Amino acid sequence: MFTEIGKSARALLAAALVALSIPAAAGGPSTYQVTVTNLTHSTNFTPILVASHRRPVSIFELGSPASDELAAVAEGGNLAPLTAVLEADPQVVDVQNSGGLLGPGESVTVIVDAARGAQYISLVSMMVPTNDGFIALDSVRVGKRHAATYFSPGYDAGSEANDELCANIPGPTCGGAGPSPIESPLDEGYVHVHRGIHGVGDLAAATYDWRNPVARISISRVKGH
Repeated sequence: MFTEIGKSARALLAAALVALSIPAAAGGPSTYQVTVTNLTHSTNFTPILVASHRRPVSIFELGSPASDELAAVAEGGNLAPLTAVLEADPQVVDVQNSGGLLGPGESVTVIVDAARGAQYISLVSMMVPTNDGFIALDSVRVGKRHAATYFSPGYDAGSEANDELCANIPGPTCGGAGPSPIESPLDEGYVHVHRGIHGVGDLAAATYDWRNPVARISISRVKGH
């Protein structure tokens, strides 16, 4: 009898240990899933940088000059300088990027860490073909439980003249150089909402112009599995 009771007790103990182990195995760090959809007809987005952070960080400010790091993204799709600045900021938790072009009508999801008090998401990517156009989110605060959707217009870094010449525009459409080699009096000098493609250079406005917004960005917090 005591043997049977002992067997039953051991079985119950084993079952309890298994039950306790399930939440531990299923646990893990939370993440933000940031899904970007290209809403344009003929514009590509270069690899999209996404950062999660504890406090607001400034990627750009409308009406103010673009930083050199933002200009590198907007003129040539170069994420390295801005990535380095963000990774050196103690308020930034994670920096990732989508790793490839996002074509018209396509979507891509970038996953960043939501741990260590990260409550903000920032995002940036160059629009091609443009001289210095970009999409962005600047320090939007996201909830812990609910998904949120944002829309980005096309922004202009104001750091390069909008000559619409393929020689000055990188990417699959033009294949030109990235940053403009010299400053021009036609540079606007401050970040503003982009005026679109006007057909003044090598790009036909009927094909490459757009209407805002140009990107839909959906953000959700997902618990670890």
